[in-house]
Amino acid sequence: MFSFSKNALLATASTSLFVLLWSSGAIFSKLGLAHASPFAFLLIRFAIALCALVLLVPLLKFKLPRPGKPMLYAAVTGLVLLGAYQIFYLLALQLNVTPGVMATLMGVQPILTVVLMERQRSWQRMFGLALGLVGLVMVVYQGIGLAGMSLAGMLCGLLALVSMTAGSIMQKRITDNPLGTLPVQYLAGLILCAVFVPFQPFHFEHSMGFIVPVLWMGLVVSVLATLLLYRLIARGNLVNVTSLFYLVPAVTAIMDYLVFGNRLALLSLLGMVLIIIGLVFVFRKSR
Repeated sequence: MFSFSKNALLATASTSLFVLLWSSGAIFSKLGLAHASPFAFLLIRFAIALCALVLLVPLLKFKLPRPGKPMLYAAVTGLVLLGAYQIFYLLALQLNVTPGVMATLMGVQPILTVVLMERQRSWQRMFGLALGLVGLVMVVYQGIGLAGMSLAGMLCGLLALVSMTAGSIMQKRITDNPLGTLPVQYLAGLILCAVFVPFQPFHFEHSMGFIVPVLWMGLVVSVLATLLLYRLIARGNLVNVTSLFYLVPAVTAIMDYLVFGNRLALLSLLGMVLIIIGLVFVFRKSR
């Protein structure tokens, strides 16, 4: 009985920790952007994450993708899933899209990924998709039409959603040791950022305001949270892990309010609720 309770407690602690770490990503990114340009922050973050993963390869016995098509596919996936997604995400934050709104936009991603990948689409999943899209429209309309957020910022947010969805679909097709692709993917993301650096502002402050967020994103979110996610999935809790993403937009919105004082407007809040209900329908087991 004690063993069961201890295991249940550890599982709850692991899942709660993952939600908190994952939700903190937008907050620390926003904090870092106050002291650095987007490409400087992202390039240094990717470099930190890559160095940490290289050190972990022998320790955790990662198996890198085989040379040839597997290696190339992993790299291309990294360009989309890490490079393009993070570039558009940070640009949206830089253009004053709030972390709460960004988290709500990204809440649609699991719905799109599952519906696009499924050949046989049940009514409940299509209904969930419809709810998610209606919620997305409400959030975008609130941001551009009512809150006065820039069109460019919301466009970058939507492009981040598209990149994350496409990258997730590509990643799901990697079934042979997906964890071993992480170093290759972060290298690809680093190279993509480096390509844009000569054409974009590149500056950062030598202050704790920059160092703490970039280390948090490079080590805690990019490495620790990702490894924790893979560990949870490996233990056979895929449905439970998927359900954790229901909580991320709400937790991020709460953090956004506590740290920056940004409140989600009523329309955005209703949009978040519709997205969460849509997630429930999409991932609910069919009877």
